[in-house]
Amino acid sequence: MTHLILVLALLAQDPLDALDAKQGIKKAAPPPTAAAPATPVTPGANDVKPSIPGFESSAQPTAVEDSKPSESSAGQKPAAEEAGAESSLGLSDWLDKVCHAGAMGLMLRGGMFMWPILVCGILAAGVIVERYRTLKMLTTDASGLRKEVTDLLHDDKVEEALTRCDAEQGPVAAILSAGLRKFVVLRRLNYDPGKVEEQVIKAMDDYGVHVIGALERHLPILATVSSVAPMLGFLGTVSGMVNGFDHIVATLGEQNIVKAAADGIAEALLTTALGLIVGIPAFTGYNYFTGVINQFVLEVEETATELIETVTLQLAIENREADDAKRAVS
Repeated sequence: MTHLILVLALLAQDPLDALDAKQGIKKAAPPPTAAAPATPVTPGANDVKPSIPGFESSAQPTAVEDSKPSESSAGQKPAAEEAGAESSLGLSDWLDKVCHAGAMGLMLRGGMFMWPILVCGILAAGVIVERYRTLKMLTTDASGLRKEVTDLLHDDKVEEALTRCDAEQGPVAAILSAGLRKFVVLRRLNYDPGKVEEQVIKAMDDYGVHVIGALERHLPILATVSSVAPMLGFLGTVSGMVNGFDHIVATLGEQNIVKAAADGIAEALLTTALGLIVGIPAFTGYNYFTGVINQFVLEVEETATELIETVTLQLAIENREADDAKRAVS
């Protein structure tokens, strides 16, 4: 019985729906079912195009390439800074190594008295080179020049002798030129023959002072350096020993006494050595140049004496000729 009722209800369902549709009756909407959560869609996810050989899009690689330089530049800045720091550190290490090695290292270890001694050494070296060149240029054949001038005076060729002396260089030629110039002037003025000899001697003596002064130029610097440089070295010795004892007292009980005093002893020995290295050549050069100048002075004195004798003889001959002429006239 129940089965029969169900069959009849199913058969009657479709005619009822049709009748409701004709009469405009709407059926109630079925209740909404729970919707699945929406998945987020990334922008441009649907715009991905298939990769076709030869037709790849250039937009995406460009963006990737643009991001790479920024990353590389960000990484290069620290590297450049590190390289600059390393280079500056290497330069400072190199300068420190250069300053504390070789002669410069010895100068720094020797203390402050090494620098005045070095200045004295430079002055002495300059004077030695200058005096050697100057005196070497003044070396001439003085004996030959004196003989030639004497022969010209015996032939009464005073002006030619003066010209010959002016053409030469050196103290002997200068003294002869000064004496002959005075003799020529007095002879042209008909000066008293008895006083000509006196005036010639005076002229040569006055000029000889200037000649000797020119020869001895800068020699006092050598004499001063030869005395001062060793004294500065001894002063540096005292300073080094004082510094050594001060360092021993400051580090007493911390390290060995010999090690503590090593820097002070090194300073003392270095200053002493440099003072002697500068003083000995300066003293030797001073004595050498003094000997050369004394030789020039002796030649000048011999030249003056010989010239005076020649002038005196020439004046005597002239006076006798004048007397003979007067006697012949009378």
